[in-house]
Amino acid sequence: MVNELMVELSRWQFAATSLYHFLFVPLTLGISWLVFVMELVYVATGRVIYRDMAKFWGKLFAINFAIGVATGITLEFEFGTNWSNYSHYVGDIFGAPLAIEGLMAFFLESTFIGLMFTGWNRFSKKTHLVITFLTALGSNLSAMWILIANGWMQYPEFSEFSPERMRMEMTDFWGLIFSEVAQVKFLHTVVAGYTTASFFVIGVSAFLMLKGKNFQFAKRSMTIGLVFGFCAMGASGLTGDLSALAVTKHQPSKLAAMEAEFETQTPPAAWSVFAIPNQDKMENVVSIKIPALLGLIATHSFDTEVKGLRQIVAENEERIRSGLIANRTLTKMRAGEATEENMALFKAHQRDLGFGLLLVEHAADPLNPTEDEIKLAAHNSVPPVWINYYAFRIMVGLVGLLGLVAAVAAYLLLYKNDLHNRPRMLKILIACIPLPFICCEAGWIVAEVGRQPWAINEILPTYLATSSLSPLDVGLSLLFFIGIYTVLLIIEMKLMVKAIKKGPEITDEKELAPKADEPTSSTEPNTAV
Repeated sequence: MVNELMVELSRWQFAATSLYHFLFVPLTLGISWLVFVMELVYVATGRVIYRDMAKFWGKLFAINFAIGVATGITLEFEFGTNWSNYSHYVGDIFGAPLAIEGLMAFFLESTFIGLMFTGWNRFSKKTHLVITFLTALGSNLSAMWILIANGWMQYPEFSEFSPERMRMEMTDFWGLIFSEVAQVKFLHTVVAGYTTASFFVIGVSAFLMLKGKNFQFAKRSMTIGLVFGFCAMGASGLTGDLSALAVTKHQPSKLAAMEAEFETQTPPAAWSVFAIPNQDKMENVVSIKIPALLGLIATHSFDTEVKGLRQIVAENEERIRSGLIANRTLTKMRAGEATEENMALFKAHQRDLGFGLLLVEHAADPLNPTEDEIKLAAHNSVPPVWINYYAFRIMVGLVGLLGLVAAVAAYLLLYKNDLHNRPRMLKILIACIPLPFICCEAGWIVAEVGRQPWAINEILPTYLATSSLSPLDVGLSLLFFIGIYTVLLIIEMKLMVKAIKKGPEITDEKELAPKADEPTSSTEPNTAV
């Protein structure tokens, strides 16, 4: 019998370590390309200030990269320590992209990052630019393989269950790599990282302006950050739309949870502006909607329905009954009754085996459940609504806010040319630095909590994916990891703040000669609002 407390603690441990790690990943993905862009301008123009920019932002990239690697290593070990049943059941598929990530992307990134920081005086400008490019490429390839694996967890096609080995086995490697869900997830995640890095550069540049340090350095950095950021936010909107279409097609229960959609509406469905969901009663206590908008966003049509959770639960109940037949037949086959009749019966219901396994958590005897136990399993076969609903709106709302702030900053910097005279706006830009990180965390929560109660969507329940550990073991390691990761986060923040306060090392002061309407490096900017 699986210990429910141990399962819950294992989930919390993996969630905590993942969320900590994901604080570092987006910045690594984006700032590596920003450093490359700055160095590219240096190589193209020969202006030393852009080399100084690449070195300064590269230093911050290196700090973040080191802590990110330290927090990420633990996650792969957790698949063996806390999720050994998961590793056995899907290791044939899930292990392949992780192994490739370690062998190719991780070594590529780790090798070239060393050359990037030690090779400024050892290589020609163009050679060093190629090294910086390969460092950025390596960091993004690393994310790609991880997200291919995660994409399969959301959409587990290109594999089949083996009754002889009692595990999932890969049937199409290239299908796994080029899966629609995996590729959209990769693109949406990396452009979110690009947005995060852009606002980091914008915010730190605003800090330098506010302190009256290296104005032209800060202005050029902010300009690159704004241009890169607008491109990233545009791409984020496009990939977010593609992601919504993929979720509608392959994970309707996740979409319904994200939108607190309990009833299947006549198409096109209305979009919920605000709701207070009550999942036990399968209804919203409060609901404010905009007509037709959800149908247009989620399906790009006027006549395609968006399933509500009540309909999904009813469909899942039928799949649980079908999965029960598959589980009973599989038990007979493993007991020596592998007759042609049983094999044919299992094959007919094999698609729903995962739903039958949901009964292990909800029934005293999973092979002979009561009607109430089947209905309880069906009711709990959909994701928790409130956390998906609000996390999704936090993500979307903050993206909209960031777009507005960036537009105002671009207007003041590039058109009015007096952003340095707007201390309040500079402080707002500094305050915006953590917002993209919150967006990324909220998006990751939607992706992972929206898949529950499955470790592998409709294949392996989370309840059955854990190791046989005691709650004490998992609880103590959870506290240990939270403590260690918190220390690492504090170390990174202190190192970052120290490097930012020190500011960039300017090689050629003549390049920074200010224009008549610009402050000098040694003069405080006008504080008029």
